[in-house]
Amino acid sequence: MTTAYALIILPIITGILSLFISSERLRRNLLLIVAFTHLFISIVLCKGGVGELNGVWIGLDHLGRLFLIITSLLFTGSAVYSMVYLDKHPHFDGPAIAGLRMPANSNAIYAACMQFFLAAMTLSILSMHFGLQWIGIEATTLASTPLIYYHRNRRSLEAAWKYMILCSVGIALALMGVFFLAMATSSHVQQFTSAGFALFSGYLKVEWLKVAFIFFLVGYGSKMGLAPMHTWLPDAHSEAPSPVSAMLSGALLNCAFLGILRIYQVCAAVPTAAAFANEILIVFGLLSLAISGIFILHQPDYKRMLAYSSVEHMGILALGVGIGGSAVAAALLHAVGHSLVKASLFLLSGNILAIYATKKVEDIKGLLRHSPLNGVLWLAGFLAITGTPPFTTFNSEFAILRVAVQSHNWTVAVLYLLFLLLVFIGMLTIFMHMTLGKKGEAEVDSASGESFWQLLTPVVFLSVALLLGLYLPEFMRDTINGAAMALGGKAL
Repeated sequence: MTTAYALIILPIITGILSLFISSERLRRNLLLIVAFTHLFISIVLCKGGVGELNGVWIGLDHLGRLFLIITSLLFTGSAVYSMVYLDKHPHFDGPAIAGLRMPANSNAIYAACMQFFLAAMTLSILSMHFGLQWIGIEATTLASTPLIYYHRNRRSLEAAWKYMILCSVGIALALMGVFFLAMATSSHVQQFTSAGFALFSGYLKVEWLKVAFIFFLVGYGSKMGLAPMHTWLPDAHSEAPSPVSAMLSGALLNCAFLGILRIYQVCAAVPTAAAFANEILIVFGLLSLAISGIFILHQPDYKRMLAYSSVEHMGILALGVGIGGSAVAAALLHAVGHSLVKASLFLLSGNILAIYATKKVEDIKGLLRHSPLNGVLWLAGFLAITGTPPFTTFNSEFAILRVAVQSHNWTVAVLYLLFLLLVFIGMLTIFMHMTLGKKGEAEVDSASGESFWQLLTPVVFLSVALLLGLYLPEFMRDTINGAAMALGGKAL
């Protein structure tokens, strides 16, 4: 258990130190050391060989193992990419505070808030208590808002305020859900955890449980990016630095999804509440798919296009859990694939921005000629994110469709395919325009986006997404199946 607490405390301590370190090089090296240390400890914890991990407040079940490894891996990749990213962006010195000579420039704040962000996400994942998990998810908002404002211009300020306000409203609704969940309890429930509620599910007040689920879904769904609570997401993802966008889309949305899964785990133990929750998840899932498809068509900004793609994939996750059966395990597998691929695409978008100095799709043509490595990876990311075989996203999307057909949910299956096709057409148009065609109007600096460190993380993540599509390791299969069973689903 001490090791689990270290995962939370270590980034907080080093984040504070980063604010007072005057050396840019030392600060970045510290960020990298924390990232690899966190990843190493996470792997050790997930192997199950350290301490007691089923506490009332802090613990690590199958769901936690899955999302902890994803979060730590994405942070490590983003930290590696940040080494080059911070070199290419000048910092802005801030004023002295209370007469102290503190180097509170934008790069210092970036390094510190990235580590605070990691600590908050780790807390939300390791929290077994509903109240503590709420604190962790709320902390992610506070830690990540300064990261969105990194460039310190009018648009980034607007995006940061929109993100903070809308997510705070959502988190407040989730807190109401915690209160309603408390009203659903009986004297038999001794632990305010998913396992504690499921153990005495027969004594729960079903109507209050349904109300609690609605507030959890709307509240954490705002943070997750489910439509129509997604409006902060395109602005924040578009204006944030590329490594931050990778973390927001690949890791933060998963933390909010985990918050919904925790309350769903309680509902799954009560048949009437489970049926109610499934119907709502299917509706929100299909709505997210539809809205993302509409906005991706003719999207003028490629980073906003990737943001709407995140809305689409959050809809797929909600839909898979709502359909039930082995689609729950498929949704968890899809969360892994989406995190890897979307993080890669956002990092590649940072390379493209460095090369063309614009986020407008119409100004970018001939990426394959001007920057072949980025062009090939950009196309590979497109194939992966749209569920093209043999990437793991194809396996998960197809598994969800198969369960929908087998359960005779024909309307859901048809709409699911229709919206996926709509997204594919919209993204195909954008990616083909950017990678092929004649030279665009924007000035091109091919050398700016093809350094080894800028390409390393996307290559690794896309390769892992490809390998998982070809072969799913036994330990990952067991983790996903165990998590799905806890949610009332079936194995892959």
